[in-house]
Amino acid sequence: MKCLQILGPGHVEIVDLPVPEPKGGEVLVKVQAVTTCPHWDLHIYHGQPMFVNAPISYPYAPGQPGHEMSGVVASAGPEVKKFQIGDRVSAWRDQGHHRPGCYAQYAIIDEGNLIKVPKEFDPVSTAPLELAMCVSASILDLKAINAIYGKRIGINGLGPAGLVAAQLMRAEGASAIIAFDTEESRREYAKSCLGLSRIIDPLGNEGKDLPRRGQPDLLLDAAIDCVGLRESVQYIMDHTKGIVSLFGVQREDYTYGLMHTGLKLFGYPGHFRRAAEYALQKLIEGSLDLSLLVTHRMKLEDYEEAVRLLKTKRAIKVCFLLT
Repeated sequence: MKCLQILGPGHVEIVDLPVPEPKGGEVLVKVQAVTTCPHWDLHIYHGQPMFVNAPISYPYAPGQPGHEMSGVVASAGPEVKKFQIGDRVSAWRDQGHHRPGCYAQYAIIDEGNLIKVPKEFDPVSTAPLELAMCVSASILDLKAINAIYGKRIGINGLGPAGLVAAQLMRAEGASAIIAFDTEESRREYAKSCLGLSRIIDPLGNEGKDLPRRGQPDLLLDAAIDCVGLRESVQYIMDHTKGIVSLFGVQREDYTYGLMHTGLKLFGYPGHFRRAAEYALQKLIEGSLDLSLLVTHRMKLEDYEEAVRLLKTKRAIKVCFLLT
């Protein structure tokens, strides 16, 4: 089978490997579509650790860092109970990068990490379900404390996670959704496909003139940060009245100062299946469209071009179509 492997920083090859055989509770999935996860792809390709104190060893596991996948069950181990050959499935949880990944024609996935998806859906629209699960975990946290319905919600960052968060906030009845991004192309794309209430450049005049905490007429009741950069998080904290959910990967300390007294910060709750089921239900209902995240469709052989598009932010997500 055809499989992508990162052999070293900036060194990628398409290798030919035997089709693996599932054992125990494993499922062999014929991959139809797999989408990039920009943070992972850019870090691993360029040899930069995704997390602090997490060095990278090369050659990287074959098929990694691909983990957002949709496909068809090709065969199953003897202990598999929930899936049959021909079922359409998506991976809802990353299995870890020590195992072969999904940038391949076939992938071995533990039964517990798969979820059935309707056959009528385009594989491109179900491949990013793992990301939708991640974002949904934070959304469910906010929903549980009545922090979305009827509220003015801020979305910090209009990358893939921000586009998912905006759709789910709308589905949960936010009275207004105000998005923030420094990239004009991201703002224009979100405007064209989501029709958000307001999209603001935090570095522009409008962004600089917004009332801050301690001033009257704060714009946001609650917000979710999908960036993680210190300056970006500090900005949304400074302009939100009640709650900020921290979804973006944190690499630096954030400062909770006197002006933030009364502001609640929600850390990321982790991955859980209920969040995947919630995201899938929103997809079925039509209130979540994951195909909006995919701006480019390519072959696996075009991986390096995809990385360039992600690095220059010309792409939001790239989907590789496999046969």
